[in-house]
Amino acid sequence: MLRTSLLRAPRMTFGLTRAYSVQAPKKLPDIDASKLTVTRTQTPKEMLKPEELVFGRTFSDHMLSIEWTAQSGWATPQITPYQNLSLDPATCVFHYAFECFEGMKAYYDTQGRVRLFRPDRNMARLNTSSARIALPTFNAEEMIKCISAFVAVDQKFVPKKKGYSLYLRPTMIGTQRTLGVGPPGSALLYVIASPVGPYYPTGFKAVSLEATSQYIRAWPGGVGNMKLGANYAPCIVPQLEAAGRGFHQNLWLFGEEGYVTEVGTMNLFVAWTLPSGEKELVTAPLDGTILEGVTRDCVLALAREKLVKEGWTISERKYTIKEVSQAADEGRLIEAFGSGTAAVVSPIRRIAWDGGVAGTPRDIMFPLQEGKEAGVIAERMWKWMEERQYGEVESEWSHIVPNLTA
Repeated sequence: MLRTSLLRAPRMTFGLTRAYSVQAPKKLPDIDASKLTVTRTQTPKEMLKPEELVFGRTFSDHMLSIEWTAQSGWATPQITPYQNLSLDPATCVFHYAFECFEGMKAYYDTQGRVRLFRPDRNMARLNTSSARIALPTFNAEEMIKCISAFVAVDQKFVPKKKGYSLYLRPTMIGTQRTLGVGPPGSALLYVIASPVGPYYPTGFKAVSLEATSQYIRAWPGGVGNMKLGANYAPCIVPQLEAAGRGFHQNLWLFGEEGYVTEVGTMNLFVAWTLPSGEKELVTAPLDGTILEGVTRDCVLALAREKLVKEGWTISERKYTIKEVSQAADEGRLIEAFGSGTAAVVSPIRRIAWDGGVAGTPRDIMFPLQEGKEAGVIAERMWKWMEERQYGEVESEWSHIVPNLTA
């Protein structure tokens, strides 16, 4: 089992009894990919058939791990056989939720090369999340090199079938053994991998949502814009309650105004015609309550590159569920979809809304064409994204993993 460095909590003193000279802080070692060590498993697994893959249930042979301490900085990166962690019951991640993570994918392209998709954005966001909960930050470029080497070692787990990928889960946890509340003196950054199939193996399936203001996913000044594990567990009960009423996910509303924020664990886009006659693709702004989704950023970039030429306005602004409902009444709704790493885009058929204070419960229906499970924009976004993920269209978003062998 992988053992992490568990340090005692530092002694705290109050008041000064003498003058101390001020020295510049010691520069501690950062992640250095050139020092990466690899220990290969002696019991390799067989790769499952693509049709047998279930998201997050099958894992590759190895894992990448890097320890950190406040005294010594980042230790040597290691690729080792996939294994359990050995952590003291008092480890701070268990008690105070010192944990953040990322979700990203690796793909085989038509030339037999493996590609990562926008790893720079994932590492930047992981650094932001880490800093927000007093965990250490790291050199993103060196970490991408380490992840590339990890993918190279486990390249046999990257499915070669179109629509399939290797899902990567970088995670950082505080590992200090203490019940005292304070910045962790030690941490572990690790990456595991799971081969996955397409989110919709038989094609798009439009989902139904239940809009809720009873439960609040995020609020101004909070951490809703960070990818923290603590943001996800509280959303499960509302999702189960919605599922019990026949809905796939929650649509999170905020405030008395009923601002539309996110759908489940995804960002949300609505396409409609404004009362002025202008066509708009709108999503909530990054105001601190919205996760800065990598796929969200891709959708915005592609929309501004392609849809603007067709007369669309692309907006990041606040809008309310009442505006969506009114657009439905007036025949101005076109389509809506969620965006995220797992599904890329997830089309929406229906939103159930209680009508707000003293309002009338109602269904907001999106006018999908007969026999279709997605609108035109969602279909095009999925296609444009897939072309870049699999290298069919060259893009600066796609990072080729070096030194792979057949």
